[in-house]
Amino acid sequence: MQEVRIGIVGLGNVGSGTLAILAENGDQIADKLGFRLRVTAVCSRSVAAKKLPAGCGAVLKTADWREVVEHPEVDIVAELVGGTGVAAEIIDAAIANRKSVVTANKELMASCGPEIWERAIKAGINLAMEASVCGGIPIHTVLREGISGDRVTTFYGILNGTCNYILTEMEKRDAPLDEVLREAQAKGYAEADPSADIDGYDARSKLVLLSALAFGEKIAPSDVFMEGIRRISPIDFRYARQLGHTIRLICGARQTPEGLFLFVRPALIPSDTILASVQGAYNAVWVRGKYGADTFYYGRGAGPLPTGVAVVSDLMRVAREIRNGSPERVSPFAHQQLAENKPVSITLQKRAYFLRFRVEDRPGIIARLAGILSGKNISLEAVLQEPCDTKHDLPFVITAEPTSEQSIREAVEEMARLDFLKEAPLALPMETAL
Repeated sequence: MQEVRIGIVGLGNVGSGTLAILAENGDQIADKLGFRLRVTAVCSRSVAAKKLPAGCGAVLKTADWREVVEHPEVDIVAELVGGTGVAAEIIDAAIANRKSVVTANKELMASCGPEIWERAIKAGINLAMEASVCGGIPIHTVLREGISGDRVTTFYGILNGTCNYILTEMEKRDAPLDEVLREAQAKGYAEADPSADIDGYDARSKLVLLSALAFGEKIAPSDVFMEGIRRISPIDFRYARQLGHTIRLICGARQTPEGLFLFVRPALIPSDTILASVQGAYNAVWVRGKYGADTFYYGRGAGPLPTGVAVVSDLMRVAREIRNGSPERVSPFAHQQLAENKPVSITLQKRAYFLRFRVEDRPGIIARLAGILSGKNISLEAVLQEPCDTKHDLPFVITAEPTSEQSIREAVEEMARLDFLKEAPLALPMETAL
């Protein structure tokens, strides 16, 4: 049977991993498909310095992505450059040239993926994006096909491997965030500018995509509550441990009678839960369905080869359609039409809270803070204070019984004006429904 021809735009980590898998695993891929996938064109700004894997054969190498998209011997374009600028142009041009698209671009798909899919359908081509979330975990396929007969009610995910590496190393070694971040950058886990990871933007894009698949909701990323990990310190892990918890950057989605709650934020989770055991640069997603109950998915969230596997698997799926035809294409968003609803405000969510303070010690501090909490109808549950050598920067923790996010925010805002505080209190929810 005639081969299907691939054009790859972007030869960074993911593009290089994809090329390596296609070259080294080509025979087994052909055995599964009944035909070969052949790379006929590649594009990179530094393409002249790129050495392609042995076995790639005759390949057009260019620095101009248009040559790939317009190449008559390219059936599928793999967009692996990322971002929302040039990547959008590449995908638009591929669709205009009636070439199917495989992408790993979570940011672009989160912001305008449904619109891109509509254009793809009208052009009679396919769009696949498994590699956009969780790298080597086929979570799109799980939600789109594997458990599509269920009704998802809740999912919690650790969707950013950089943050998970930083937090787990901080916990293991009692090391400050800045120190671990530098090590993560040296190992290639974090970018020179780490803000997309540690401030939550990367995880938020992934949460938006999974929410579309799980709940059929078209969510604007800007409507999702987001908080990063910059304020987490080693002392927070020590106090969390006393409470039988640890801290992770959690992407949460819960369907409630009020609507859909979505958030990206650091939170305390019980140490005996399965998500608490996720260490290092791994990702994981825990899903609860109304009928199928709990399922859990775990694996490498990034890296050239794990993510390359997801890209190649998408190339195989799209190639089958090109060769065999498919009268009914399955939407990459798992729903024929996405509803356009805003998530419920996080201020309405009720949780127990962990409040960490740093103070200039003096008499009456606990009474003053307890009074503010009481004024917001928040019940104090416990006070934790480790021995400290200095009274000029004394850390301690108050845990509060379940209350609304709005009440905690109002209390923290009032507390932040107190003259004995070294910084505003850190408020973390305690997620116990895992």
